[in-house]
Amino acid sequence: MIITIDAMGGDNAPKEIVKGALLAVEQYPELNITLVGDQDKINEHLPSDHSFKIIHTTEVIEAAEEPVRAVRRKKDASMVLAANEVKTGNADAYISAGNTGALMASGLFYVGRIKGIERPALAPTLPTLDGKGFLFLDVGANMDAKPEHLLQYALMGSVYCKEVRGIDNPRVGLLNVGTESEKGNALTKAAFPLLKDANINFVGNVESRDLLMGAADVVVCDGFAGNLVLKSIEGTAMSMFSMIKETLTSSLTSKIAAGVLKPKLKGIKDKLDYTEYGGAGLFGLAAPVIKAHGSSNANAVLNAIRQTKDMVDKNVVNTILSHIQPDSQKEE
Repeated sequence: MIITIDAMGGDNAPKEIVKGALLAVEQYPELNITLVGDQDKINEHLPSDHSFKIIHTTEVIEAAEEPVRAVRRKKDASMVLAANEVKTGNADAYISAGNTGALMASGLFYVGRIKGIERPALAPTLPTLDGKGFLFLDVGANMDAKPEHLLQYALMGSVYCKEVRGIDNPRVGLLNVGTESEKGNALTKAAFPLLKDANINFVGNVESRDLLMGAADVVVCDGFAGNLVLKSIEGTAMSMFSMIKETLTSSLTSKIAAGVLKPKLKGIKDKLDYTEYGGAGLFGLAAPVIKAHGSSNANAVLNAIRQTKDMVDKNVVNTILSHIQPDSQKEE
């Protein structure tokens, strides 16, 4: 198995990307990793006896660039070259912590969609209070969606949770403003019966307040709503930990209390740590493509690699294909 990584994508590239790759080959000696990026900068963080293949380039797609234009114009960008490795059969999957829109564009242009999937979805696994997490899609690959798209998201998410996360009968929920079947807008009202009749474990509508309580293993929505919820969860978590830190350092008594509570607070923080869940998969493409968090550290990169490896090992793309359209092939 060969996984290609954009070594220049993200806030902490290439240092944390390379460190994560080193951790991965320690755990999985049989794994082959190709790093794409500035060879001199990459080598600064590698031992002399490393086993990585390095594809040298100094061109990078920046976070602020218009995604489609950047992918089309910057043929030698690290992300584009990583995608091309999959297209040419030199890699089984690729990972980047760079520009999300550009990753989506590179996946569509170079890897292609699974035939039968109209729109790929961006799908991170988010934490829950029980520590199990839930798959949330779409969180921004497409701002709008049709009812049929939500059905496809549900099918893909269900396959992923069964094959990669080991959940026997994943519970699938539809994000909505209430739990009653008649609640919601035109999209959710039309999607509800499609999901109910599908060969999945559909548990009905799920409200956003219940997401972190573990109401479902897979939750589907359009990318606009999903991105709003994702950013709200991130912002709430950051604000909460900031307030706790401020309170526990405000006086000597508070600092003493903080020392006593530190192990408990660490447990809560670890439970909500995004780095433990890998990256966000671009589901619906003809090979695994993973978006690592932009601020990924080495541990987050390691878990994104583990997630990608599991997707290849479990043949998730072909399993999704068999659920969508049994006799179809890749669509360019």
